[in-house]
Amino acid sequence: MLKDLHIAMIGSGAMGEAIIGGLLRHELVTPGQVLASDPHEARLHELQTRYGIQTSHDNHAAARWGQVVIFAVKPQQLKRVLLPLRGTMREDGLVISIVAGATLSSFGAALDHPAVVRSMPNTPAMIGEGMTVWTASPEVSTHQHGWARTVLGALGRELFVDSEAYLDMATAINGSGPAYFFLMMESMIDAGVHLGLSRHVTEELVLQTMLGSVRYAQQSGTHPAQLRNAVTSPGGTTAAAISELERGGMRTILADAIWAAYRRSVELGKPQ
Repeated sequence: MLKDLHIAMIGSGAMGEAIIGGLLRHELVTPGQVLASDPHEARLHELQTRYGIQTSHDNHAAARWGQVVIFAVKPQQLKRVLLPLRGTMREDGLVISIVAGATLSSFGAALDHPAVVRSMPNTPAMIGEGMTVWTASPEVSTHQHGWARTVLGALGRELFVDSEAYLDMATAINGSGPAYFFLMMESMIDAGVHLGLSRHVTEELVLQTMLGSVRYAQQSGTHPAQLRNAVTSPGGTTAAAISELERGGMRTILADAIWAAYRRSVELGKPQ
């Protein structure tokens, strides 16, 4: 699908590198098909040394060169990056955005280019275990859909949705979601240390327990409530723990947090 296709990366931070690494690891492209643009010389040298790709300081050159141009910049930098590139995209080119909150229409208008894919990956993409939700403007062709699916699939799992409204919702779940789990891990590790376990032992217990629980849930195909009930014996230790979590309003707090992330994603997408 990507044979001989030129792929330009504008913004070469952690997520940009995750895409580059995934494409090369799965042998979907050769290093010569990839060009990374970034303002920092040290970063470009690092990527060139690690992956053997082409690099540039010139976003204009990257946008003109790429048949697929991926934008991986911070939301606060987006306007400054996009406006100078207006009209520079190849006519048959595809834009892929991984910028939180940035709408299809804002990209299309800023670049004067209609074929845009908006996506929301997450940080596990850096080890090929990401979950990416994406959608596309009507002008994206069937062939370009295939490009986008292949590129984003290099990060882990990908899911196409037919309404852009779902992207802000997905941002609150899969985009910000790893932070929720990391906070839970951190809290459990701290509690284990408080109980008297060493930090090293507690970290191993927590990480493997979470990993095993996720894999068990995936493979069992059983609703999480049923899995939780199976662990919760009447009057037992788990029942006591769950009672405290419910009394503390864990469900409500988590739901409120997800709604807050959703509202912020919507705010980021409003014209500045």
